Amino acid sequence: MTDAASASLRPDLALVPRPDSVTPLPGRFILDHHTGLRAGPGAEAAADLLRELLTPTTGLPLAPDAGGRISLLLTSGQQALGAEGYVLTVRPDSVLLSAAGPDGLLRGIQTLRQLLPPEALAAGGARPRTPASGWSLPCVRITDRPRFAWRGAMLDVARYFQPVSYVRRFVDLLALHKLNVLHLHLTDDQGWRMPVAAYPRLTEIGGRRAESEGDGVPHEGAYTRAELAGLVAYAARRGVSVVPEIEMPGHARAALAAYPELGNLPGVRLEPWTRWGVCENVFGVHDAVLDFCRGVLDEVADVFPGPYVHLGGDECPRVEWERSPAARDRITAEGLAGPGALHGWFLGAAAEHLAKLGRRPLGWTGTGTELPTAFTAMAWLDTEHGRAAALRGHDVIMAPYRSTYLDYPQSADPGEPRGQDGVLDLRGAYDNEPAPAHWEPEAARRVLGTQAQLWTEYARTPAELEYLAFPRLCALADTAWSAHRDWPDYLRRQGHHQTRLDALGVRGRSLPPHPERNAPCAPRPEPEPTSAARP
Repeated sequence: MTDAASASLRPDLALVPRPDSVTPLPGRFILDHHTGLRAGPGAEAAADLLRELLTPTTGLPLAPDAGGRISLLLTSGQQALGAEGYVLTVRPDSVLLSAAGPDGLLRGIQTLRQLLPPEALAAGGARPRTPASGWSLPCVRITDRPRFAWRGAMLDVARYFQPVSYVRRFVDLLALHKLNVLHLHLTDDQGWRMPVAAYPRLTEIGGRRAESEGDGVPHEGAYTRAELAGLVAYAARRGVSVVPEIEMPGHARAALAAYPELGNLPGVRLEPWTRWGVCENVFGVHDAVLDFCRGVLDEVADVFPGPYVHLGGDECPRVEWERSPAARDRITAEGLAGPGALHGWFLGAAAEHLAKLGRRPLGWTGTGTELPTAFTAMAWLDTEHGRAAALRGHDVIMAPYRSTYLDYPQSADPGEPRGQDGVLDLRGAYDNEPAPAHWEPEAARRVLGTQAQLWTEYARTPAELEYLAFPRLCALADTAWSAHRDWPDYLRRQGHHQTRLDALGVRGRSLPPHPERNAPCAPRPEPEPTSAARP
């Protein structure tokens, strides 16, 4: 066994995700009220975060101290580990965390937190409680770096709105597991959650629906610009980038309810959709729609400074375009082959505007070939579609539903909450492989990483979201970070890691008593463009 595998047998060194190299050392480092924290040049923000995370739960001030026994340093000596790699050395008399860049320090901080007793992660505002063994760290040397640069989770707040306080908690849980992207699904047929100053009815009307699948219960919610900007800053301090998703040209009914003139049905008033699946109402293709999209994307770029903006782009029925005189005019004017070609033309126009804003477009792909070449492709339907997109020249993020969609039940047990048809168990999530071994090297090099998806048709509350997410999100984090694959080793580590989740108040599904597989997620045929395949 490697040193990391051997170390995972010790509860205090059972880390999730698994580090690249772990070498146990003799002794323990004791933290007390006199333990100082030294931050080298450029490491001050990481030191402030470590203090912010630990002081409320441990009661230890970790005061700034030029001679402190805990040191955080940026050093060119770790360049070989990349932007997120780090080295953490714990000895009886000192703790040294070093990295080539700030993100490496942030990843190392999360490892340091996991090495402390679980009580150091305790949630809530309770008075700090020192464990019987005191606050201490096992002595160890860890050298670590991620396998993939993109390690994320998508949170759907369009179907069921979640308060920004919970989204911040979700960011904290991502950061703990070294996931570095929060993909925020802000708009869909059932709700529009981001304010746009020039189009106030998007949230006033598009943010409210009368019911959900016949339950008779109204649902509404929208963020303020200040809340979203604050979320972005909060996540950035933890090394998490927030990627907004604004759906177009399909999944647009909430926007069309607010501004019917943007659609294909003159004089027809719509309401935000109250059903799940794929709605036939899509954006029109006249100039006013393009002006609207540009205005929305301008505001999105102002609020979200990251390099990527997700434009959705999937499941766009062409029924309305086939009947629309304006669509026929656009087809003629642009020299397009027919209504189906409007999809790529629309996304290309949006991507062109994003490029002027200094942003890169992301889009879902259900074939690997339908997105304009400027897009980074997010392959959700089949792993091989990611391969097709990569060979076509797209950078790719792997999100195949059979191993990353956490809205599927975790088992076939009768007591499982309602979800999509099929099962995605813990082993299925762990077996997610973003770059399969049989792919061509040029295709594998195009894979940026992978992410989990939390669609919320069947998850209304934070408690329901966390039950769906954990521990499957831990498994995905492990495989996204580490190149090592060892299912029994992961189960051992996850069993110990559960004490940390308990301390944080995460009430996920219990680990299976045995590692045997449940029935896998039932395969589905590749959908036609108008079929309801993705939630």
